[in-house]
Amino acid sequence: MQTQCAIPLAAGVGRGLGASHRWKVLGVGVAANVSFSAAIAGIPTTAVWLRADYHLGNSALGLALGAMGLGVAISELPWGVATDRWGDRPILLTGLATVAAAFLAMMLLVVPSAASVPSLLWLVLSMCGVGLLGGSVNGSSGRAIMRWFQEGERGLAMSIRQTAVPLGGGLGALILPWLASTGGFRLVYGVLAAMCTAGGWLAWRWLHEPPETPAPAVSASNVAVAAAVSPLRDAMIWRVVLGIGILCIPQFAVLTFATVFLHDFAHVGLPGITATMVAVQLGAMIMRVWSGRFTDKHGNRRAYTKVSTLIAVGAFIVLAVGTGYGLAEGWLIGFIVFAGICVSAWHGVAYTELATLSGKDRAGTALGMTNTAVYVGLFVTPLSIPHLLAAGSWGVVWLVAAACALVAYPLFPKPGKS
Repeated sequence: MQTQCAIPLAAGVGRGLGASHRWKVLGVGVAANVSFSAAIAGIPTTAVWLRADYHLGNSALGLALGAMGLGVAISELPWGVATDRWGDRPILLTGLATVAAAFLAMMLLVVPSAASVPSLLWLVLSMCGVGLLGGSVNGSSGRAIMRWFQEGERGLAMSIRQTAVPLGGGLGALILPWLASTGGFRLVYGVLAAMCTAGGWLAWRWLHEPPETPAPAVSASNVAVAAAVSPLRDAMIWRVVLGIGILCIPQFAVLTFATVFLHDFAHVGLPGITATMVAVQLGAMIMRVWSGRFTDKHGNRRAYTKVSTLIAVGAFIVLAVGTGYGLAEGWLIGFIVFAGICVSAWHGVAYTELATLSGKDRAGTALGMTNTAVYVGLFVTPLSIPHLLAAGSWGVVWLVAAACALVAYPLFPKPGKS
């Protein structure tokens, strides 16, 4: 059974901010995550052009695509602890401003031209640097939502915020491959810098922490204990963290190498690749909003997460079988879209459960922990796929993705258990 907390809405009375201001805070969280997700999920959709323009092989491409995830993995937990210490606003503003500056530097210094091509080392270091700075975005925006919204609203609010990941990825998939193929990576990095600047401006205008409220009454003891104990020492939180991190691996397999699969194996052109990746992200957005509302209404976050995990297992097995039989282009596109949506639908629900277990005042640390695990997966996944291809086939890649989802299943807590 889901824990229910009698937490009053923290309306910003002291700052003249009414209860409706929480929707602006949610809007800031969405905008911030859209701007960074357009980079972290959008740049991989340019993989074919990144490989060609920077003169990379598949292994070097995997390293370049994974470097941003490595940066986020290293920095997420420190950023989360800093958010709990100093607040949402200064951390989010700092992160978005510095990410914008990093992309501007890449636009000026790390783009290939007819005269020269930046080395793999410079590309990897630049991508890693963006990830180090961008690790601030998720924990700070998630903590703000946990503080402004009540239990009973948080699943929907966090799921809406989590739609920013596929929304940003969808925008990236829609425009970045076209920019990369027509204008080069100078335009790609410039557009991403502009998006982060816009997200920072909204945060400066609207993101304010609510005034402190009295300690909430808690109807179940597990949340009270979780709030009193650091998430770093809570075994249940670590289980959920690991489950989320492992379940993201098949998602990253789609986000980082589906364009290469469609181009090299299914022989799909630019319009088909773009449409496929946009469909994955759009479907993920819709499912995340629906799942947040559904689980708020029924109080079944844990059950929903476990069922979603099993559906993802089945979706990747179907994709692997279809690949092994060499089905036509249309079938493979459909299977990629289905698997990508299935393995993305659970995010907001799982993150809400994790933040509830940790307590709203420690949500920054808990979200930092889980995103460290998530982005370790983003680093490892594109590095591993070329080796799986060399040893086997695309069918093997998708079967390994299914196995990862299956491993994640027992790590999520059972319904009604603390």
